[in-house]
Amino acid sequence: MTVYVLGALNVDLVTRVPHHPAPGETIMGRSAGRFAGGKGGNQAMAAARAGVEVVMVGCVGDDDLGTAYLARLTDAGLRTQIARAGDQPTGTALITVSDDGENSIIVIPGANESASAPSGLTASDVLLCSLEVSLEVVASAARAAHAAGARVVLNLAPYADLPADVIALADPVVVNETEAGQLQDAGLRPVSVVTTLGSQGATWTRGSGEVAREAGIGVRRVVDSTGAGDTFCGALAAALARGLDDAAALREANAAGAQAVSWQGAQPDGSL
Repeated sequence: MTVYVLGALNVDLVTRVPHHPAPGETIMGRSAGRFAGGKGGNQAMAAARAGVEVVMVGCVGDDDLGTAYLARLTDAGLRTQIARAGDQPTGTALITVSDDGENSIIVIPGANESASAPSGLTASDVLLCSLEVSLEVVASAARAAHAAGARVVLNLAPYADLPADVIALADPVVVNETEAGQLQDAGLRPVSVVTTLGSQGATWTRGSGEVAREAGIGVRRVVDSTGAGDTFCGALAAALARGLDDAAALREANAAGAQAVSWQGAQPDGSL
């Protein structure tokens, strides 16, 4: 009952802005900070907070930031299968967060491009993948995990076309509304799809039928929406690893995603 998370480990450089700049516009940022991030790291930490054993699979640079991130994961009780890339720096994300909590993100992959597939999965495990690492590695990992009997959860973010056979292995594929449209346009047919709807909640469909829906959860104040979708995915994978059904797993993921907008950065207490 272990969640293996294959994905990016980034250092997020975050600043607050009154609004996101238009093309050619210069604005003044404030309260800059450096935080642990990357879709993989965010999802792994969320799964661990949900109470399951987690193995983080990825790659960081052979630099101080990579060392700090590895220490953070270890201190949080995660197991790791993380390489050190001597020729590439730890991945970086440049993030602006507006006063209404919305974000704009630019990712510089760095060492994440050298991530490898996990080893050691069994039939009782869940593999959670996102797409900030090599698509070939994601495809290989999903095929190997499925062959071992593990459950595969694919978060198609940032969206990219994976082979149809890989999409068919996932139960579920997790997308937001934009990615759901891209998936449909590509003509791909997953076994099941979880669609996150931001403040409106989330749905789970199998075939042409909806099997579960969760309404949005009101929050007192949106501090930062960065990583809320990743938190959702990590909590979902953890719930599935614990044997919860679709509806119960969706409920836990929805609650975790709503909570995630209440802190600064993608992870709680995530300063590096």
